[in-house]
Amino acid sequence: MARGFDGVLKVALVYPELLGTYGDGGNALVLEERARRRGIEVRLVRVGVDDEMPDASIYLLGGGEDGPQRVGVDLLRRSSFVEHVRDGGFVFAVCAGLQILGTSFAVEGDDEYQGLGLVGAVTRRGETRAVGDLVVRVGDRRLVGFENHGGRTQLDASVEPLGVVERGRGNDGAADGFKTASAWATYAHGPVLAMNPWLADELIASVLGHELEPLASAADELYRERLATLTGHSSSGRLP
Repeated sequence: MARGFDGVLKVALVYPELLGTYGDGGNALVLEERARRRGIEVRLVRVGVDDEMPDASIYLLGGGEDGPQRVGVDLLRRSSFVEHVRDGGFVFAVCAGLQILGTSFAVEGDDEYQGLGLVGAVTRRGETRAVGDLVVRVGDRRLVGFENHGGRTQLDASVEPLGVVERGRGNDGAADGFKTASAWATYAHGPVLAMNPWLADELIASVLGHELEPLASAADELYRERLATLTGHSSSGRLP
């Protein structure tokens, strides 16, 4: 169970004015709604650039262009964000947020910029930009989303990727994102939790420390339709 859960699931959307490309802020709304529909009390906090970093159950970092990404990591470094995470907080990060959590990342001109060092991951500039649909096998499920980034991310040998790329590039054409005890990350926009409600549920369950009751929604049907369009699989997305 994550630090910051005392009967109320506290979701912190961090710097949405900097890190909110392609609707990534919608991930917060998805977590809030799917938790509330199960009777879980939720408190959603939008953390602006001038706000103090709150104690939360889940911190959300979205995508952003190079300039906002650099500003964002500087603000995070000066805040208590790293302290909260190392003290038991949990992070879900997308694209630029993924890179920020790592050891270093490249920005325009191939300049290397220091990350927060919470995960052993180095991102360098790729020769080509990855733009388009992304499909990732995560355990016995498939994640669908959209990627638009120029990075190639290499994980330390001890860091587990979130999943295996079946379409698109993700980190490097083979794996996407990472999954540690304190952070999950992906290159998939969408917002990815709206496009993959099962992943939102797994995230909530991981933070709470117990399985959730099933919840049927229109988002689940849209996920199945999207999956069928991209892969030809019309099931719930679970692999046999």
